[in-house]
Amino acid sequence: MPHTNDHKIYLQDFTVGDRFVSGEYTLSVEDIKTFARQFDPQPFHLDEAAADASFFGGLAASGWHVGAITMKLSVASLPIAGGLIGAGVQLDWPQPTRPGDTLRVESVVRDITPSRSKPDRGIITLESETLNQRGEVCQRMTAKLLAFRR
Repeated sequence: MPHTNDHKIYLQDFTVGDRFVSGEYTLSVEDIKTFARQFDPQPFHLDEAAADASFFGGLAASGWHVGAITMKLSVASLPIAGGLIGAGVQLDWPQPTRPGDTLRVESVVRDITPSRSKPDRGIITLESETLNQRGEVCQRMTAKLLAFRR
């Protein structure tokens, strides 16, 4: 569903199967370490030598960092009226995100459920994949988002 920055999407504008594709974000070594120092200070996010000897076999971004980037990219590409307000989420990280990876988010509307008790809103179920430059899935997310009626 194409849009401009001033076009907001309301509950009744969505259709199951609508697709949204974000812009891109490239991670640097310093991005990974800065986020990790503040929010996920584990050796495989902070130190190349420790990361090489870890399960990851090299420096890897925190899954929470990938989630934050996914949010940033989604806010820019999915202009839901009232903002992206989460009502629940399931996250999977099938593979590590590495320095130099360029991420993008591809999302599909899987379900639309109008509220029975609050006629001014409903829930959109959105399935999103955060992909690297090779098209590999670094994060898979199913989110329930609040959407208001016009």
